[in-house]
Amino acid sequence: MINKLTILKKFWKNKKVFLTGHTGFKGGWLTIFLNLLGAKVSGYSLKPHKSLSLYKLANLDNEIHSSTFADIRDYKKLKKSIIKFSPDFVIHMAAQPLVRFSYNQPKLTHDVNIMGTVNILNILLEINFVKSALIVTSDKVYSEKNNKNFKENDRLGGLDPYSASKSCAEIITNSYNQSFFRKKNISVATARAGNVIGGGDFSDDRIIPDFFRSLQNKKKIILRYPNSIRPWQYILDPLYGYLLLLMKIHKKKIFSENSWNFGPKKSNNKSVITLINLINKEFNNSVEIIKQNTSNLNYHESKKLTLNSSKSKKILNWKARYNLKDSAKLISLWYKKFKEKKNILKVTQNQIINYFN
Repeated sequence: MINKLTILKKFWKNKKVFLTGHTGFKGGWLTIFLNLLGAKVSGYSLKPHKSLSLYKLANLDNEIHSSTFADIRDYKKLKKSIIKFSPDFVIHMAAQPLVRFSYNQPKLTHDVNIMGTVNILNILLEINFVKSALIVTSDKVYSEKNNKNFKENDRLGGLDPYSASKSCAEIITNSYNQSFFRKKNISVATARAGNVIGGGDFSDDRIIPDFFRSLQNKKKIILRYPNSIRPWQYILDPLYGYLLLLMKIHKKKIFSENSWNFGPKKSNNKSVITLINLINKEFNNSVEIIKQNTSNLNYHESKKLTLNSSKSKKILNWKARYNLKDSAKLISLWYKKFKEKKNILKVTQNQIINYFN
């Protein structure tokens, strides 16, 4: 049987991919993934704002084909960068990705997540030579009136500014598809993943980085919503789904199906405290865990989110591979290698290669 990694390499070798948000956690992993497949990646993103980032640790400045550090809201610079690179594919990941931050900066969140998406879509419309693109949104785009296993055609919504902005990105993308892109043979899909976790995440206000900061500083970790259920998934599961989806789009084997869920195994729909206990166990339970009383918090956060990925399984032949225990072990291994000052690019590449073994 031909290894799936070999199939990916055959398709992606020398393909030109314009990737926004390449300095972020998911963007860094996807840059490494695409480079490993032989693709040429041009990134467009803000500079990594911290001394610790996957982009810097893996020296991706030296690995990427070209890089532009700029704001996704800068229409002229964004368009100029895309035209100059002349890509085969566009993947839009650049975003303000944090729910709590969106309460403090609602206008910024909407500006970046809505108008950033509009900029990408309108440039695709104007240039008319990129025929395949992907807009990455979130599992939080669904209306929460029914806490169920959300399917792609379920009602969209969003109580917090982040979720609302991502729902708007979905609606706007569909509008461009219906109004313009289908007539021009351009296919733009949206991808909704679960709570993506993995090594190399150093973000503020995210549970995995918070744990490792507590471990590093020998401090307690405070969990705001310890019993909230999330669709945890290791980063390689959705990234693999994104690449399969773009391959199908490019080959014109799908066209009308524009939104896609890439959720984890059902067994991964676990509480925050379950995930942290699994990772803490890998470090001999070194971190003391405090459950915070959230009754006085003045913002909303979903208690339960799960995704139905049956469409991706049926049409793309995609499925999540790692369970929560596997994910906890891989995350812990990545951070142990990081502390041992191992070659981070090779550590990350090895996890990608092992994913297909």
